Amino acid sequence: MRARQLEVFIAVMRSGTVTAAARMLNISQPALSQILLHAEDELGFTLFERVKGRLRPTPEALEIFPDAERLSAGLDGLRRKTTDLRLGRTGLVRIAASPPPAMAILPRAFTKFRAQHPHIMLRAHSAPISAIVDMLRAGDACLGVAMDDRLPPDIEAEVVGRLGFVCLLPAGHALQAKAELTLADLVGEELISYRGNTRPADELARAAQAQGVALSPSLEIDVSISAVGFVQAGLGIALVDALLPWHQFAGLAVRPLTAGPEFPIALLTSRTRALSRADEMMRDEIRAACSIVLEEHRAKA
Repeated sequence: MRARQLEVFIAVMRSGTVTAAARMLNISQPALSQILLHAEDELGFTLFERVKGRLRPTPEALEIFPDAERLSAGLDGLRRKTTDLRLGRTGLVRIAASPPPAMAILPRAFTKFRAQHPHIMLRAHSAPISAIVDMLRAGDACLGVAMDDRLPPDIEAEVVGRLGFVCLLPAGHALQAKAELTLADLVGEELISYRGNTRPADELARAAQAQGVALSPSLEIDVSISAVGFVQAGLGIALVDALLPWHQFAGLAVRPLTAGPEFPIALLTSRTRALSRADEMMRDEIRAACSIVLEEHRAKA
């Protein structure tokens, strides 16, 4: 599959219609359809079936889609790198972070770094940890920040801090009368928390088992920030990381989870790629910013 065919395939998979995919790629519908037909001819199998005006992926399309996305990400990274080289951006620092540290730690680190190095360009990506690992391997990010240190052997994980969890309550909830909550307090409540097979979910499950508490979220989330709207809508209590500035959001009350687990905040780098001097300076700023943020949390506790 050629690069343009790959681009069209991914656009159709994501949008579901030729019209939306063509708009996404800024090309005509006939041109997109022709590229798709050529791709199917070269592959020797059909990628989509038309069902009620939409394109339904065939089993073959679903099978190759994850690999197609990885290839596309690699091509996008290559395009950005060649552009950076052409424009002479030798002082470019690329950081990928999961949403909580991206919102709570990176702004402080970037502010300090920019004050000292105003001419170095910064590029930030907010992504799940699997994507961060891929970006570090591809060189599309030189530094990563995530809430997990259980990583493949080619990724170095330096734990720069540890933090616990908080409970986000809908305004007026009965548990708001308590200054702090335990896992036992959440039994029987509609719970909003992390999906399974994530580091926060694993830590919470272990703590619940150790305390003899049965917890079962009725609404699972991938990133903690998405819990805000659900709590504000009264869908339940969110059990999420304590890293984000939750008090800034209206319509919810924040209570610390006592006797709960902690999760690591890890600074990630590739063991196979050397850091530039600018990368090393940014790494120092991220360490310092994390220390300050955690100290502020301890002072409020």
